[in-house]
Amino acid sequence: MQKKLFELEFGDMAVVREIHTSHHDLNCMGLRVGKELKMITKQPIKGPVVVLLGEVEIAMGLDMAAEILVDVIGTDA
Repeated sequence: MQKKLFELEFGDMAVVREIHTSHHDLNCMGLRVGKELKMITKQPIKGPVVVLLGEVEIAMGLDMAAEILVDVIGTDA
């Protein structure tokens, strides 16, 4: 099932499908198309979204997370 990154729930596992924002900053953090990630947390009221990419936690704003499409592959909650 395809979702925007910020729509994932705690523990959801997903693979990055498309990125519709600046790739440079995300590539520097290791986030690119085809990478598997896990939703760690998302803070309410425009707070950051935190995902686990391998062994690295990456935080980003909701605006950026809304520009990343992922395929949900399961949950680890």
